[in-house]
Amino acid sequence: MPRTSEVITWLTQEAYDRLKAELDHMSGEGRHELAGRIESAREEGDLRENGGYHAAKEEQGKQEARIRQLAQLLDSARVGEAPPDDGIVEPGMRVTVRFADGSESTFVLGSREVAGMDHSVDLDVYSPQSPLGRAVNGKRVGEDAEYELPSGQHVSVKVLGAKPYQA
Repeated sequence: MPRTSEVITWLTQEAYDRLKAELDHMSGEGRHELAGRIESAREEGDLRENGGYHAAKEEQGKQEARIRQLAQLLDSARVGEAPPDDGIVEPGMRVTVRFADGSESTFVLGSREVAGMDHSVDLDVYSPQSPLGRAVNGKRVGEDAEYELPSGQHVSVKVLGAKPYQA
C-alpha cells in the first residue's frame, strides 16, 4: 500500500540540527529578548499610538507561529533515514519525472525547510504537500500522475526514477 497518508518530514542531520538550534533560540533567549522589547515599548506611554509596541507584538505573534511550525516539523522528522529503495516515491527520494512535452525534472521530495537552507541539497526540493509532490507521492517508477496548476491547467508526468536521496 502506498505511504501517501503518512505525514513525514525528511531532513538531513545538518538541516535537523540547524532547525533545532533555531527552535531552541526562539523558544528560549529569543522569547526573553522580545519580551524585554515589548516591556520597554510599553513603558513609553500610550499603547494606542506606540508603533514600537505594536511592531514588537506583531513580531511576537510571528515568532510564536514559527516556534509552533518548527516544533511540529521536528516532531514529524525522519532524520538521516533513507527511505527504502523500492521504486515508490516518498519523502526523502530523489525523483525524476518526464512532462508531457518531453522535458524532464529531477528533484528531492521533502521539506521546504531543506530548500535554500541545506547547502548539501543541489536539487530543487518539492514538498509532499505541493501539487507535484501530492501527485507523485506513492507512485511507482513507470506510473503516470496528474496535477493541477493554480491556473487550472492540468499537467501530466511520468515517474522515471525514485531513489533514496544521498547528500
